[in-house]
Amino acid sequence: MLDGWNRSLPADPTTARWLRDCVLLDPNFDPAGLRVAVLAGEVVGAAYAVRRLTPLAGTDLDPETGWIPFFFVAPEHRGGGLGRRLLREALDFLREDGRSQVDFASYTPNYVLPGIDPQAYPDGHRLLTDLGFTTLYSPVAMDRGLVGYVTPDEVHELRARRAGEGYDFRSPQDGELPELIRFAADVFNPDWGEALRNAVLGGIPRERILIARRDGIVGFAMHGAYRGVPERFGPFGVDPAERGTGLGKILLHATMTRMRAEGLHSSWFLWTGEASPAGHLYTKAGYSVTRRFHVMRWRAEERGEVTG
Repeated sequence: MLDGWNRSLPADPTTARWLRDCVLLDPNFDPAGLRVAVLAGEVVGAAYAVRRLTPLAGTDLDPETGWIPFFFVAPEHRGGGLGRRLLREALDFLREDGRSQVDFASYTPNYVLPGIDPQAYPDGHRLLTDLGFTTLYSPVAMDRGLVGYVTPDEVHELRARRAGEGYDFRSPQDGELPELIRFAADVFNPDWGEALRNAVLGGIPRERILIARRDGIVGFAMHGAYRGVPERFGPFGVDPAERGTGLGKILLHATMTRMRAEGLHSSWFLWTGEASPAGHLYTKAGYSVTRRFHVMRWRAEERGEVTG
């Protein structure tokens, strides 16, 4: 399947290890949800459907929701209805399990991309639309070069002021990791807590995690959490009660400084709202939009279908 994927999705090549770890070894993987088209012994298309068999947090199995994290058809086999057939089979697998809504492609913890990139994959975008998927929102990916990066003086001054008010900025100690994981999961998203846990278990250097404390953890930032890619920034967040204090600006620039100290030449991430406060923060820090995605959803009631 690897060769078929990389020929079909040239903007997003993957590895055998990723397919093993994030698909085959995903605790929610069900072979029946992976629809594969094979011709003359070669994989020429696939669509992957998944639903929660184990909860991401607590006991929530998202019983109404399923996901299609990816699909592809080899270029020489497009135009004959293969992609439509594979996606319909993936949808049928989820509908027959009682799922009334299906998202492309925002499955956590193992999503490929936030959604469909209509510029890179216009045929895929049209096919999803034809099948009844509608856009929920459109996050962007952003990048920033780090060659020549220097922490602005205003950030040094802001950090000194906040330190004088009792804020502390540093890497967490081992005893603080449970608190940090709970903070990330409870204040933001359970997936962030799992990303932190898995990164630590995977041996991420402590210097790649930065926390802000004042009577407890109030913010954090890190890099290298996802797939072990050191240039990938995030997750990153500040307690909503602390926003407006500039903690996000301090954490972002402090992390970029650490990344530059490692000799990294860029910082990038896949998912933010372009017009959100975080998006404005990134733009002011020199990040620019590199890709746009559509998170799309199919609903059974909108198609006049009944789930069983």
